Amino acid sequence: MKASQLFYPTLREVPSEAEIASHQLLLRAGFIRKTSAGVYSYLPLAKRVLRKIENIIREEMDRAGGQELMMPIIQPQELWEKSGRWSVYGDEMFRLYDRHNRGFALGPTHEEIITTLVDADVQSYRDLPLLLYQIQNKYRDEIRPRFGLMRGREFIMKDLYSFDVDYEGLDVSYKKMHSAYRAIYDRMNLNYRVVEADSGAIGGNESHEFMVLADSGECTVIYCESCDYAANVEKAQCKAADDIKSKSDLMSIEKISTPGMKTVHDLVTLGISEQEVLKTLMYSADEEIIAVVLRGDRDLNEIKLKNFLGAEQLFMADEASVRERCGAGFGSLGPVGLKLKIYADLELTGMRNFSCGANEDNYHFTHVNMGRDFVPEAVIDLRNAVEGDLCPVCSASLKSIRGIEVGHIFKLGTKYSDAMGASFINANGEEKAMIMGCYGIGVSRTMAAAVEQNNDDNGIIWPIPIAPYHVIIVPVNTKKEEQMQAANSIYEELIADGIEVILDDRDERAGVKFKDADLIGIPIKITIGPKSLQEKQAEVKKRWEGETELVPLDQVVKTIKGIIAAGMKK
Repeated sequence: MKASQLFYPTLREVPSEAEIASHQLLLRAGFIRKTSAGVYSYLPLAKRVLRKIENIIREEMDRAGGQELMMPIIQPQELWEKSGRWSVYGDEMFRLYDRHNRGFALGPTHEEIITTLVDADVQSYRDLPLLLYQIQNKYRDEIRPRFGLMRGREFIMKDLYSFDVDYEGLDVSYKKMHSAYRAIYDRMNLNYRVVEADSGAIGGNESHEFMVLADSGECTVIYCESCDYAANVEKAQCKAADDIKSKSDLMSIEKISTPGMKTVHDLVTLGISEQEVLKTLMYSADEEIIAVVLRGDRDLNEIKLKNFLGAEQLFMADEASVRERCGAGFGSLGPVGLKLKIYADLELTGMRNFSCGANEDNYHFTHVNMGRDFVPEAVIDLRNAVEGDLCPVCSASLKSIRGIEVGHIFKLGTKYSDAMGASFINANGEEKAMIMGCYGIGVSRTMAAAVEQNNDDNGIIWPIPIAPYHVIIVPVNTKKEEQMQAANSIYEELIADGIEVILDDRDERAGVKFKDADLIGIPIKITIGPKSLQEKQAEVKKRWEGETELVPLDQVVKTIKGIIAAGMKK
């Protein structure tokens, strides 16, 4: 491709709306353009990257036994009502109505459609297992679309669904997808980690996320270097350390005046450490007000609480409701004397002589003890794990890193087959529910995650397997016939060998062309200049390295092919 014919409108300034590297660089390098909040057009360079990502995915899905199909984006309301998710999915679902006032959704996911489809045509155990997938746009009305392709309203996704006769078969399908996903991200040369995850709105009893590691990642990954344990912070288990359990004697509870003191930090000014404060939070769980208590320096993991309660809706209670029930406002609340269900974090077990709100404005209790002064409904793991906590598997110290979720696999079991009536006849002539799994990859998000992990001050550094082009040839001065002859000769030879190459034939200053080459992130740059040409050489530079290599003109193509082959096998 000649650069003079290539549509890649680069920008010199960083767009004000772009907050993270991938958003900034994909806009500046002419890969994407914003259509509306959370909705983007993919320009030719982006489309080439996406096609390569999709092809890698297809090859690994097909290798694992998957079959590609295509399902409708517009999904009937009655199917979602049958699964019970029409009301549960919430405001993230785009809903629309036809001229007959029939309800539809723009598909955020396709469990309902695929389950109905398979149920209609699969009757016998002989027809199973099945692995069916598609690569298609998905739609979610994010409350706050942000970070470019990371959190959008329209995005490209691969979703595969497995159907098996039993849970042993599901285990086989799940392992196939686990291995296939590893192969996919290995082939893209991305640094990633597989972590235990919460299943969220999709449901099921086991799931794993595939995280591309990047400092800008929205997700925190908790992991252990001593064993294989790794989990998203939403799922990471917390283990109370024996050495922080108090050995002190129980002291008598005491009420103290604390005018204007409403935060943990305020109590610290009295000489009380954050670890000695009992933080009390009030939540509405399916319209029931409950209290949650944990150590003052800890953060509540709402997903753990919601999962334990089995609640469909969970949110912080409003202060008016809390004051009506407890007699005090936020900042003066505590578990002593509460006529509410109290849920305590397991770290409080064995710890003594806490300080907490007295359920009276401007007053706190000191020397509060669980079991004596209040009895919780349950003592469970409720807090976010943090770096330095003990590994729940081997008790070593946990570490944390940031990651971008690019893939998620779930064991669904019979969640959807029961709801949708999807069954088969087994070898004994009995009707049984199909056992399901679902497996997603964010295709457009993977492109953005690759940029987050691979960039520098000059622009993108594409991994060779997913780069839009492998090589860019930059003649320093296009008006010099000998430079253009050498550049064209190499260009034609590379094309003949099937290597994807751009020839920057624009009548621009060399500095502009060098900056654009770095910005769009082409892995290998060949520079044809007057000095090297005198020696019948070209400058070859790998985008991810600082050094430039002088290569004889008759060896350039061989050198390039070697670099590409090595880059594809990392």
